[in-house]
Amino acid sequence: MRNPTLANSKSAPFEKGHQSQVGAGLLEILIAVLVLSIGFLGMSTLLVRSMTNNNSAMAHTQTSVVTYAILDSLRANRTAALNGDYDTTATFKLTGSTPSCSLSTNLTGRPDTEVQAWCLGSGGTPPGGLAALGNGATGKIDCNSNGDCTVTVTFDDSRATAGSSTQTFVTKAML
Repeated sequence: MRNPTLANSKSAPFEKGHQSQVGAGLLEILIAVLVLSIGFLGMSTLLVRSMTNNNSAMAHTQTSVVTYAILDSLRANRTAALNGDYDTTATFKLTGSTPSCSLSTNLTGRPDTEVQAWCLGSGGTPPGGLAALGNGATGKIDCNSNGDCTVTVTFDDSRATAGSSTQTFVTKAML
């Protein structure tokens, strides 16, 4: 037999149709926080990868700018370029805070000045030339007497997602 006191009470916990819980439970809140945390972690990972790949794309664009900059210098001094006066490999090095450029051949005069400027950039912020591509970036210039020039730029792109440690861009142009 039912207890008449409990049957008329509003706080009868076992009565049919009665809700015994009001509000969210601790377990539900914990699960919601866990789902949000996983979502935030995913978004931060996406953001980091996006910035890394954006940096890689900027380096690829800078490579194009660097290549066409030296080609403009070669066209401006066409006779020297056809004689092979610009033919060299320039390597940018950064030791501490001191930038330097080493050349595989001894250039003189205007070709030396222009290749050094191409390698070291303007010295400003942000840097230009091969310096913009980072430590160890190399640029090779090879022109023949017919006016066919090949500029090869190599730099480290290992920070990009699935990036190779070296990226090489070869540009061929006629002067």
